Amino acid sequence: MRHQCKKHKLGLAQDQRKAMLRSLVSSLFMHNEIKTTLARAKALKPYAERLITLAKRGDLHARRQAARFIFDQKTERLLNAQTGEVITAETNLKDNEKTVEETVLRKLFGEIAKNYSDRNGGYIRIYKMPPRRGDAADMALIQLV
Repeated sequence: MRHQCKKHKLGLAQDQRKAMLRSLVSSLFMHNEIKTTLARAKALKPYAERLITLAKRGDLHARRQAARFIFDQKTERLLNAQTGEVITAETNLKDNEKTVEETVLRKLFGEIAKNYSDRNGGYIRIYKMPPRRGDAADMALIQLV
């Protein structure tokens, strides 16, 4: 019997499916929204919401658990090492201040977790879009609320 074994298999082997979901969730956290097929968006939603819940916890163990499930890519921004603030062109840095490159994991635990600190779930929104032109696949826009 297959009780409580429901998974979105997406026609892929387990290793390929995990790699695709890791890539999608990393892109989602980097850009705050992505356009993908509806089936992939539905498979991605619980995966991403679980990671945001880990980020809200914010401790070291949660950070290590989240690091297992995302590709820690670099974003194009710099952070102040002491304060954790994003450095823009208008920000004047002193000579003794250190900067670090922002990664997806740092953005998840620093910026995204703060945005949802008072929310108890439902962090992801899925919009249905017109079908893709080439193969008429159902498309969706998935974004952080």
